[in-house]
Amino acid sequence: MTLAPLAPEPVTPDPPHGTPNPLLTQSWLDLAFLHWPVDPGYVAPLLPPGTVPDTLDGVTYVGLVAFRMHRVGWFRLPGVPYLGSFPETNVRLYSVDSQGRRGVVFRSLDASRLVPVALGRALFRLPYVWSRMAVRHDGATVTYSSSRRLPGPRGARSRIVLRVGDRVEEPTELEHFLTARWGMHTALFGRSLYLPNSHPRWPLHRAELVACEEDLVAAAGLPRPVGAPVSVLYSPGVPVEFGRPSLRPGGVPTP
Repeated sequence: MTLAPLAPEPVTPDPPHGTPNPLLTQSWLDLAFLHWPVDPGYVAPLLPPGTVPDTLDGVTYVGLVAFRMHRVGWFRLPGVPYLGSFPETNVRLYSVDSQGRRGVVFRSLDASRLVPVALGRALFRLPYVWSRMAVRHDGATVTYSSSRRLPGPRGARSRIVLRVGDRVEEPTELEHFLTARWGMHTALFGRSLYLPNSHPRWPLHRAELVACEEDLVAAAGLPRPVGAPVSVLYSPGVPVEFGRPSLRPGGVPTP
């Protein structure tokens, strides 16, 4: 008999769990969060076994998130300065599993270092791709650019320009829903994998979207965004710890 899933865990601005023995450590810096609404029915077939779209008021979202990865390290060893530091841009969806754990699902992760791309694809079966990338500051303006190399689709690109505004003192319900994510769902050898993370509460800023030219969302198998994003945020960043993954047999939870 298939058990019904538990109710989704609350959306909390602080992590609901700690990571006493982290598997990975890193920092996420200079983040741009862009989000568009998308039909949950379209998203559902793109998620790993055992997960369904996470929704807010019946709507789910696709996120385009650009940032700088800084000093990725294993366990509590010092992070790697060169190979562990690089720009990254990901296309992500929002998921919940049969245990009620909310998370993100990555449809693509563009990164500028070939070795981390190869390790991410080999160890976690994540859809990393090797790209030319840059993050540039000019006063309060931040520009993120990427152009895909391998494995493709070759030439898929993005250019995001933000003008950073005031600090968000009280994030909205939607802003918490889109940023307070304490785990990742993926599939590994036909089984569902959940990788928890923890970090300090996000320091968020309002941001003006000066320019957005991208085809990464469509290249990730999602409808091309129409119109301006419903949420544009910036964060200077946080240190992050990833806990040990949990594996479960595949299977879709009973709705």
